[in-house]
Amino acid sequence: MASDPLTRPNSSSFSFILVGVPSLEAFPTCLGILFCSGYIIALVGNGVVLLVIGLDNSLRDPIHCFLGMLAIIDVVMVTSIVPKMLSVFWLNSTEIGYVACFVQMFVVHSTTSEESGVLLAMAVDRYVAICHPLRYQVILNRQTIAQIGLSIVGRALLFMVPLTVMVTNLPYCHSRVVPHSYCEHVAVVKLACADPRPSGLYSVAGSSLIVGMDVAFIAVSYGMILKTVLGKKSCWKAFSTCGSHICVMLLYYIPGIVSIYTQQFGSGVSVHAQVLLADLYLTLPTMLNPIVYSMRTKQIRRAVLKMLFPRKVHA
Repeated sequence: MASDPLTRPNSSSFSFILVGVPSLEAFPTCLGILFCSGYIIALVGNGVVLLVIGLDNSLRDPIHCFLGMLAIIDVVMVTSIVPKMLSVFWLNSTEIGYVACFVQMFVVHSTTSEESGVLLAMAVDRYVAICHPLRYQVILNRQTIAQIGLSIVGRALLFMVPLTVMVTNLPYCHSRVVPHSYCEHVAVVKLACADPRPSGLYSVAGSSLIVGMDVAFIAVSYGMILKTVLGKKSCWKAFSTCGSHICVMLLYYIPGIVSIYTQQFGSGVSVHAQVLLADLYLTLPTMLNPIVYSMRTKQIRRAVLKMLFPRKVHA
């Protein structure tokens, strides 16, 4: 469906067509099984974390609040893309409405910003707990946690609202076919019959600023933690905990930033590689976060075992 280049399409009748993974359309069953399995693992893992945090009154420390935030964000993030991906792979339901496409885009990109903010908050929490243990509850009180949560959401909105306005005001009169498995920003704006570079540059600059700032503060936090525990009995435990956290962060940040830059500038990278990277960067951390951040936390692990085996585990 084409429209006048000078006008926006009618949102009630215009729709986009999602390809799935370009060049791999012949393997819908395998791709569907891969992402469906990841989706189930993410839902079960994060659901268990939310359940035990909600039911166990002893899990009310700041770190548990941040773990709950992370679980909610992960569920929203993965749910915003995987069900539609599965309908594309298994049901050949490739069409997505104009409004639905931009809502999906908003949710996907805002939750990635929020996830980064929560990872930073958790790093700061560990810094305060290890470096200033006597002031832990005073520094990270309920009011401070609420303010951190609101600032994380507010930053995502400040980033996404202008971007959403920019992309929805573009006239879409070229092909409706989005060479992606969800409404990724760059893949969609390339279909506009106006210059998409302003929104692309804004997206890259904003994402780079958010990721750069968060990674820098996370690195400082963990660096100060290691400096504090170096040479102490808890040194190996801190190395083990920080090492696992850093590995998951790298699995989130590296594919994420590479995906952002390859989508915008990576003309030499195959399209299916770009799409798979973007898909995995949104789904893989949501599977690993409950295991690394929650199940490695003694209190949550014990609460889960108590819930599963109430007769064998005692407080």
